Amino acid sequence: MPEKITPEDLLNNIVETFAESSSKQKSVPLFGEETSNSVTSQLNRLFGRQKPVHHLLGGGKSADVLLWRNKKISASFLTGATAVWVLFEWLNYHFLTLVGFALVLLMLAQFLWSNFSGIISRSPSEVPRLVVPDKLFVNIAISIGHEINRALEFIQDVALGGNLKQFIMVVASLWVAAVIGSWCNFLTVLYIGFVAAHTLPVLYERYEDQVDNFAYQVLGQLQHNYRKLDTGVLSRIPKGKVNWKKHD
Repeated sequence: MPEKITPEDLLNNIVETFAESSSKQKSVPLFGEETSNSVTSQLNRLFGRQKPVHHLLGGGKSADVLLWRNKKISASFLTGATAVWVLFEWLNYHFLTLVGFALVLLMLAQFLWSNFSGIISRSPSEVPRLVVPDKLFVNIAISIGHEINRALEFIQDVALGGNLKQFIMVVASLWVAAVIGSWCNFLTVLYIGFVAAHTLPVLYERYEDQVDNFAYQVLGQLQHNYRKLDTGVLSRIPKGKVNWKKHD
């Protein structure tokens, strides 16, 4: 006949089984721990991203330029933008003046090419003509119009949404942008953005671990300060639509 199993024996068997399983898990090599650390490091990225920086920037030629895959092209873009900014800001050139000088140089080069190419060589070479494709301007206009419409839609949604907290935050952000814009003109702001676009992504790609750790520390501090502000001030602001009472 089978032996009678008491509740104490059953409890002891369960405890022994749990102890054996836990000892097996502890005896596993450190590959599991390394895998978990790698997964944690992959998840601990800025804004929770899981794709490489090149893919986030579009993955095309523009991303190659911003990440300095071809150093000559990236350096030429940055040098051209710097030259334009220096001409307008430091040398106080005007746009019409630069366009006039550029057209004069273009006409002079084509004139010399067409007249002296036959003297230098027996058969005169065909002078190249500069033609700007029409689709370029159409695509630029469509892109600019799309972004402007998105910004206007967001601002109007905030204004008509009835969320007073979000409305105050957007107004404060626009006020900060207006103050920064009063320190320098529009061309300088564009140049700073252009330089940042050609330097920050490549620096982040090279030092992304250090930047991610520092960014999460800063974001944690900002979230702590925002909780204090939310508890003390913002939580007392009504979130619903403001109802104005009519007075006779």
